[in-house]
Amino acid sequence: MKKPLILSLFVMALFSCKQTKNAAQKITLMNYPETRKDTTTDNYFGTSVADPYRWLEDDNAPETKKWVEAENKVTQNYLSQIPFRADIKRRLTELWNYPKEGAPFKAGEYYLFTKNNGLQNQSIWYIKKGLDGIEEVFLDPNKLSADGTASVSILGISHNKKYLAYSIAQSGSDWSNIYVMDLASKTKLVDELKWTKFSGAAWKGDGFYYSKYDEPAKGTELSAANKFQKVYFHKLGDEQKEDELIFEDKSNPNLYFGADVTEDEHFLILYSSAGTSGNALFYQDLKAPQSKISLLVKGFENNHSIVENVGDKLLLNTDLGAENKQVVLIDPKNADPKNWQKIIPESNLALENVGTGGGYLWASYLKDASTNIIQFDLSGKKIGEVKLPAIGTVDSFGGYKDDQEFFYTFSNFTTPGTIYKYDVAKATSTLYRKTELKLNTDPYETNQVFYPSKDGTKVPMFIVHKKGIVLDGNNPVYLYGYGGFQINLTPGFSLSRMMFLEKGGIYVQPSLRGGSEYGEAWHKAGMLEKKQNVFDDFIAAAEYLIKEKYTNPSKIAIAGGSNGGLLVGACMTQRPDLFKVALPAVGVLDMLRYHKFTVGWGWMVEYGSSDKKEDFEYLIKYSPLHNIKTGVKYPATLITTGDHDDRVVPAHSFKFAATLQEKYKGENPILIRIETKAGHGAGKPTTKLIEEASDAWSFVFQNLGMNW
Repeated sequence: MKKPLILSLFVMALFSCKQTKNAAQKITLMNYPETRKDTTTDNYFGTSVADPYRWLEDDNAPETKKWVEAENKVTQNYLSQIPFRADIKRRLTELWNYPKEGAPFKAGEYYLFTKNNGLQNQSIWYIKKGLDGIEEVFLDPNKLSADGTASVSILGISHNKKYLAYSIAQSGSDWSNIYVMDLASKTKLVDELKWTKFSGAAWKGDGFYYSKYDEPAKGTELSAANKFQKVYFHKLGDEQKEDELIFEDKSNPNLYFGADVTEDEHFLILYSSAGTSGNALFYQDLKAPQSKISLLVKGFENNHSIVENVGDKLLLNTDLGAENKQVVLIDPKNADPKNWQKIIPESNLALENVGTGGGYLWASYLKDASTNIIQFDLSGKKIGEVKLPAIGTVDSFGGYKDDQEFFYTFSNFTTPGTIYKYDVAKATSTLYRKTELKLNTDPYETNQVFYPSKDGTKVPMFIVHKKGIVLDGNNPVYLYGYGGFQINLTPGFSLSRMMFLEKGGIYVQPSLRGGSEYGEAWHKAGMLEKKQNVFDDFIAAAEYLIKEKYTNPSKIAIAGGSNGGLLVGACMTQRPDLFKVALPAVGVLDMLRYHKFTVGWGWMVEYGSSDKKEDFEYLIKYSPLHNIKTGVKYPATLITTGDHDDRVVPAHSFKFAATLQEKYKGENPILIRIETKAGHGAGKPTTKLIEEASDAWSFVFQNLGMNW
């Protein structure tokens, strides 16, 4: 009698495992917290603008902390009622748990690279002597904090290949401390440099240049405006207070400064920018003892970067006189643009970056938002095109002048990061490391279409889904965008998205104006007073998908982070009828006050400023916070932010959530998920990534009516 009983129990268990879980028919939504309103009002050029939740900008106030706790309670209560939330987390954990490795880079006789065994919170840095050497742990960020919220960034290797500078950031903050390791002994030196932000380490001899701000007042570290960045030189072994101040501008507090040194230590290059695009260049001839820092290229209307030097001249990648960029040779002593010598002329493709290595130039172009690499000699003679494995994205390509081989990582929507070794002499790529997924990506396909935006502009868009999908107008869609700051959205791999595709979803990624997929003209068409073009492009993408029977408004989720969070906030308030779900992450949502926090002033070149009447008049028209209306049916919204986000401060998300909850009285949930010990996104540990993705996808599946 026992065998039939065991068999029947097994069949029942098997049946229960295979049973479909539907979205919950009804979720009981707790009452939103009572968020206090005050009478704060600003006057912008005769227009009064109420800001009743201004008090939420003080993230250290007990009242704000109590509000955060209450909002998280409402959100977690809602998410806990979704029937397949645990299944989604289990599947994501299973997919995430595979070995990952980064492309190695050479440092003299050593190679450094990252590895993660699957679910480690942070990838570990390894070192080996020669490609076939024994792998040894070099830096393990997981030992820096119990919860994995400390992250490591490699900043620069000394030109004699003895030392490596790296930074440690805590809990996702942009603030970091810089340290130094000896490569041969793998020992940490005594050096510690505090209050650095957006800094590299540009080596000269046994020291390096770096950028820092003054120490902020206690309690304001994550919100106060950062002013007067400076460049210092640190000599190994010295205390930070002994570091030499190299460059500053006492007359302008709102400038970024960064340093670089050419590979042969002939030139120091200083970058100065008033924001995220447009810069000036300064230089110093380090071979001439009496030389001073001098202007090389004036700012701030164009974008310039030094590729490398050729003797006493400099190769410059610039969009001055070439919106798609060109490479020119400059004599620093005679640097007027009329004297520039063209090396790589402007192409009809956007030049994304130029690398060096093996004595050549490697120009990386964007061809309809995919990587295309051309090899040139130093005189600009075209050698040939680098044959890539498929249409996709290469993150960086190149190495040192004397390298005869280097490594690059290739990926696309259905190919995870795959490492190739490039042989300069043979002009061939060979597979070095292939990622082994717990997922078969063969059943999926990627198509690129071109659709018209509101003004008729053709916008490229990638569409990824299962092969043989039926275009019946009823497929769930995840529409993701960015559209700003010259940032290009190219084909890239995401495990999280693959789970959505597994369940019949369609992933869609348009190349919106504001990026530089088609050069600086494409960027300028989506900034300042033309920012509305970006939102029109995104809205037109959804309309195209509906028209072509991919989906319908009740099946579309829109998502984006940072500037992409602004995109989602603007589109959901302009066309709430077009989307079912909105996921604005770490978004810039208050366009009238964004520039008053941390480094927000640096975005004024992209957005404009409410301090100027002409800018205020277009900012107020699309600022998500200020365009929420009473009585409008908004999409189901899950706002996400981090309590340590000191780039886009969480006040943006706090005030947006409070206003939406106040004014929207419909059935769609308006939730905010506030992660603790997390920032803008960089360095987030695996555990938090999986938890955040699980909650976001649970919310999407529930509100799009998807099954598990």
